[in-house]
Amino acid sequence: MTISCDVLVIGAGAAGLMCAMTAGQRGRRVRVVERANKPGKKILMSGGGRCNFTNTGTTPANFISANPHFCKSALARYTPADLIDLVDRHGIAWHEKELGQLFCDDSSKQIVRMLLDECADAGVHVDTGCDVHGVAREGEGFVVETARGRVAAASLVVASGGLSIPSLGGSGLGYALAKQFGHHVLPTRAGLVPLVLTGSHAERLDGLSGVALEVEATARGPSFRNAMLVTHRGLSGPAILQASSYWEPGQALSIDLLPGTDALDWLRAQRAARPASELRTVLAERMPRRFAQRLCEHWLGDRPLRQFDEPMLARAAAALSAWPVVASGTEGYRTAEVTLGGVDTDGLSSTTMMSRLVPGLFFIGEVVDVTGWLGGYNFQWAWASGRAAGQVA
Repeated sequence: MTISCDVLVIGAGAAGLMCAMTAGQRGRRVRVVERANKPGKKILMSGGGRCNFTNTGTTPANFISANPHFCKSALARYTPADLIDLVDRHGIAWHEKELGQLFCDDSSKQIVRMLLDECADAGVHVDTGCDVHGVAREGEGFVVETARGRVAAASLVVASGGLSIPSLGGSGLGYALAKQFGHHVLPTRAGLVPLVLTGSHAERLDGLSGVALEVEATARGPSFRNAMLVTHRGLSGPAILQASSYWEPGQALSIDLLPGTDALDWLRAQRAARPASELRTVLAERMPRRFAQRLCEHWLGDRPLRQFDEPMLARAAAALSAWPVVASGTEGYRTAEVTLGGVDTDGLSSTTMMSRLVPGLFFIGEVVDVTGWLGGYNFQWAWASGRAAGQVA
């Protein structure tokens, strides 16, 4: 038996559920199939269980894509304010944490419940634990073989996410479907992911796992000022996660350990005021003591400030403002929050997310080559792209 519907959405994440409820509200008969055992798994774990559901400062500049203009239309037509209105209508209390990041006061479960309630009100049917085994073009529509049987749909929306955190349902299905229908898929890699250190770099930081400090990290792209966390395998924390999306193997990573400070001027001032003080003692007032001590042992020299002549002070300042750390790789998709790359936007309409090659086929959310910064931007892309497709699918 074949089940018929107007719109079939593959993936019950943020983008898929937003698309489904939007299409359902237009009177379309909508079904959603999700391979995981529950919808919105990535929503549930985000923000430490409180879901950083948007960022009030969202602009196209907060996204990485081969075509930086592609995201503009959808983002302009469904803004953080629109999402906040929906959240408020459902009585979900929220707060701004930092840098425009909005979180639920209580639980990310409220966001999933909001989406499912909206879908239910719009008559959307959601199937979980339902793998997709194959997709074929039939006439002007699609026939999809699923674990629950065959589904025929006029429109097919691929919202299956990327490769990040496979334990939450991430897979390469969306990329395979894109290629099946003639779309180009740009190379993918882990984004917003901890960096791994090996060799002498790892040895020098051994035993400092858990130490955190404010830094400004840069890798090829913009600089990110936030916390850096030393882990047992390397470096993490918001500043490192942000920079990781721009970092590539073999590339230098610049970390300013005294952000907002001219390191050389500061060191000169400290030397003049406290010549008998050890450098590590002075640095411990600006960063964790154990980290300052390790810096001096391996990078800066461990002696009183008066013993630093001008060239030595300049070298120390250079190391503090551009700490020479070379990462050997990333933690990979297992812990990555997003997948960079994906379905080439050249093959999609920026207004509707519909394929330029196959009418009625849509790609939305993380599967598309649009990746946001850390801090709610990827959710805003999910809402905006899902809304754009749902208005026409």
